[in-house]
Amino acid sequence: MKFSRRVRQEVEVNLTPLIDVVFLLLIFFMVSTTFTKETHLLIDLPESSSQSDRVADLQIEVLITQEGDFAVNGVALINREQRTLRSAIVKVSEGDTAIPMVITADSATPHQSVVTAMDVAGQLGFSRLSITTTLANPAD
Repeated sequence: MKFSRRVRQEVEVNLTPLIDVVFLLLIFFMVSTTFTKETHLLIDLPESSSQSDRVADLQIEVLITQEGDFAVNGVALINREQRTLRSAIVKVSEGDTAIPMVITADSATPHQSVVTAMDVAGQLGFSRLSITTTLANPAD
């Protein structure tokens, strides 16, 4: 007895759905990726020098109280006007804008007072400016 052989079909693996899924994943990751542009700030760091003792003596300190009153090198000003602050700084600096200036403000000081002090320093040409803060009430 002779049996007829079955015709074998070739086994195929259809790769089309697999490729479709890979492309969909690729598109998903491309769309969901965020590209961030980091900005960098160029800062000139101060360098140590042998004249540090002299610099400590030659500095202008503008102190701003909680109420917004100004004091230049420990001397309180009569009012909060910009021209009064300007004349006091010019008097203390004697026209030398290379002297470092420190603006010290209370943590509860109105922001406008600090901006006014910075404006005066910038208008007079001071380029070495530092800003420090103090606590309004150390017990807090």
